Amino acid sequence: MLQKPLPQEIVQLSPEETDARIATARRCLGEDLIILGHHYQRDEIIKWADFRGDSLLLSQIAGKHPEAKYFIFCGVHFMAESADILTRPDQIVILPNMNAGCSMADMANIGQVERAWEQLSTITDTGRIVPITYVNSTAAIKAFVGRHGGASCTSSNARKVVQWALEKGDKLFFLPDQHLGRNTCVALGLDPEKEMLLWDPTKPLGGNSPEDIRAKRVYLWKGHCSVHMRFTVEQIRQARQEYPNVNVIVHPECTLDVVQAADAYGSTEFIIKTIREAPAGSVWAVGTEINLVKRLADEMPDKTIFCLDPIVCPCSTMYRIHPHYLLWAMESLVRGEVVNRVQVPPEIAKEARLALDRMLAIV
Repeated sequence: MLQKPLPQEIVQLSPEETDARIATARRCLGEDLIILGHHYQRDEIIKWADFRGDSLLLSQIAGKHPEAKYFIFCGVHFMAESADILTRPDQIVILPNMNAGCSMADMANIGQVERAWEQLSTITDTGRIVPITYVNSTAAIKAFVGRHGGASCTSSNARKVVQWALEKGDKLFFLPDQHLGRNTCVALGLDPEKEMLLWDPTKPLGGNSPEDIRAKRVYLWKGHCSVHMRFTVEQIRQARQEYPNVNVIVHPECTLDVVQAADAYGSTEFIIKTIREAPAGSVWAVGTEINLVKRLADEMPDKTIFCLDPIVCPCSTMYRIHPHYLLWAMESLVRGEVVNRVQVPPEIAKEARLALDRMLAIV
């Protein structure tokens, strides 16, 4: 579904007028509506969120609120899909701007993944390959993984899920983020050169030889997060030069060299928890999305917190959730009109839920 243009009357509103009307709509909708805000959203959106968190946490929260009729998910498309999968069919999940996608999720479409699986089947026994998909993937990819005995994972539980997969099968097919897959496998003791290969969906056999496919244990899909790819070892070196006592913490979607050069790495929730529990006066260079880093700095003025990348690096697709879109979605509900509903077809939702449920059972 394409995003239709907003009414000019809404587009022309000032921030103050927009906030006033959002507050009015919020009162009108009451307990029928829950607003979910991802950590990477701008502050102008986060302040309206009933709950904030990472993508899976927010979807799980939605699943635990049977009283709500509507969920407005201030995130990106795959997150709204997960919320729809984990809620009842009569509950409605709305994405304020349908143009809020995810470039990483878009790097693995279902046609490409099915073709890759067919090619692998000509070289090795796919019955012994366990597919794992990061939650940053479409519902169709999650359904594929569920159908083939695999599971989803988040950045916080990837290690446990990958360990489960490697015990369950001979080989692992990790998608769509090569870096989370590589970093997780290295943490488990696998050799990135000897035991892993990169699968490029634009090339026959992913750009690999049949011998390599048979020999390697882990197949990493050629996908990445454009925000976390911006962080470099040179930025870490400069941060240490400027602040000799700095603690460098990064997200596992960063490249392996960046993760290995940092003092700590982990999920968004891990980064938040680590910095919150750190002593006053500590210094933190953070390798993740700028809206979250800025919010942490504002909320903890007793610490020095800054983004590793000196150039502002917001998630461009998250940034498409502007307060005007939130207002439009809310006022539409007040009028009894549902706009931008995200609804996963039942046959896809059923298999995608298998991947999600397996992940939750592993954890």
